[in-house]
Amino acid sequence: MNNTSDKSERHRKAMAKQKAKVDQRIAEAATEQGVLLVLTGNGKGKSSSAFGMVVRSLGYGYKVGVVQFIKGKQLSGEELYVREKCPEVDFHQMGTGFTWNTQDREADTAAALATWEEAARMLRDESVHLVVLDELTYMLAYKYLDEELVLNALANRPPSQSVVVTGRGGGSALQELADTVTELKDVKHAFKSGIKARKGVDY
Repeated sequence: MNNTSDKSERHRKAMAKQKAKVDQRIAEAATEQGVLLVLTGNGKGKSSSAFGMVVRSLGYGYKVGVVQFIKGKQLSGEELYVREKCPEVDFHQMGTGFTWNTQDREADTAAALATWEEAARMLRDESVHLVVLDELTYMLAYKYLDEELVLNALANRPPSQSVVVTGRGGGSALQELADTVTELKDVKHAFKSGIKARKGVDY
């Protein structure tokens, strides 16, 4: 057997072994239910990943709800697209902008509570396949929303409903409740080098 054939055979055996492991894990994952995903960390891409799942669900014809906390003053590409191209998406924003811009705790708390009512409604609706709660973690970190209230709503949502929560932090209780937690790490970011945020990439 020549060197090329030997490499090909070793590759085939390694891939066959890997496939067997993957097939076994798939067979063992027999539970059919919605999942709670938390996308956190200081890296870029948490909301982008969540909206990727929005598109994925829409592709299958599922009903989707999106609630954006904090955001709303500056238009984003995802907002423009969803509002214009996907009117079937139940889309709500707190609309106050970033908390460091408002600097008004009382008003921010009132806005958070009103916005949470929209989220709570979605979390009770078994017809909604996917709910995205974008930047919800900040509402918990700043104590604009009661943690127990939020966690109970997430825990008692319809069994088939999946939820994606994004934002830095959010507390250990949220991560403990979640089925999947992904922490995005900021290794390098253009903004720190003085490069402006770019339409279609950063917002």
